[in-house]
Amino acid sequence: MCLAAIAIGQSKRWPLVIASNRDEFFDRPALPLSQWQSKSGQTMISGRDQRAGGSWFGLTPKGRVALLTNVREPQALAPKNGLLSRGALVMDWLEGAMSANEFMAATNSAAYAGFNLLVGDFESSSWHWISNRKTLAMPEKNNTGWTSQALTPGIYGLSNAALDTPWPKTIALKNSLHKALKHGLNLETTAHEDEPMKAQLWAALADRKPAPTKELPNTGLSPELELALSSAFIEQATHGTEGYGTRVSTLLSVQSSQQAGNWDVVMEEKTHVLHGKPALARCNLHWQN
Repeated sequence: MCLAAIAIGQSKRWPLVIASNRDEFFDRPALPLSQWQSKSGQTMISGRDQRAGGSWFGLTPKGRVALLTNVREPQALAPKNGLLSRGALVMDWLEGAMSANEFMAATNSAAYAGFNLLVGDFESSSWHWISNRKTLAMPEKNNTGWTSQALTPGIYGLSNAALDTPWPKTIALKNSLHKALKHGLNLETTAHEDEPMKAQLWAALADRKPAPTKELPNTGLSPELELALSSAFIEQATHGTEGYGTRVSTLLSVQSSQQAGNWDVVMEEKTHVLHGKPALARCNLHWQN
């Protein structure tokens, strides 16, 4: 389960900003954000799931980006026997060169539990949300098992339901991203002009306030668990005997460089632990467009 807000093409200074929380069982091992080489020799920037080898959010020096969330369904927190790891989808997109439509055509949607996948290519300015779950607003396309939407410039929210499903925490994070961008654009340019924007987004990702009971979604979980999962930052929700909560908070900002056609890319991650201070990791690179 995860939460993300995505700003695409909302300012010339920051053409792409993503704020995201990754929620997972605390006993599932993972490596923090770093730059590393895949088996095919490609450079990746992401955290890594040590159990299945995939990721939840990553990018490449060539400008490909992928972000994954699970779809919350009855038994959504139970083991997915016989299904492939959804984190592999992030790697497949980052290592490939296919368009979103080609990616869907080459992938068996039924091989995975419910998921949302944001995929993008900064160089071609192509962004899509794809899912293997249909919705009333966006039904399954051509009996392929896929639901998808091309993303035009705007601010989007994504949690454990379809794109822009109005869950309280999704709305709140979208609003925080809008305000942070607006505040940043109103500031004088300084050497650290993105820090006020980032501070607002880190605070939004750390919000532990649960949603009002009357606004809780009904996804097949108990009311107590729905409430525990309703905050942007999940302190610890107990599912059976296992602890579950927000493990990682990530900010991705793409900022215009002084050189035309160049972009400074910063990906920052806070890895959270129970009863301890988060560890911070940061990767910097440049994209050309």
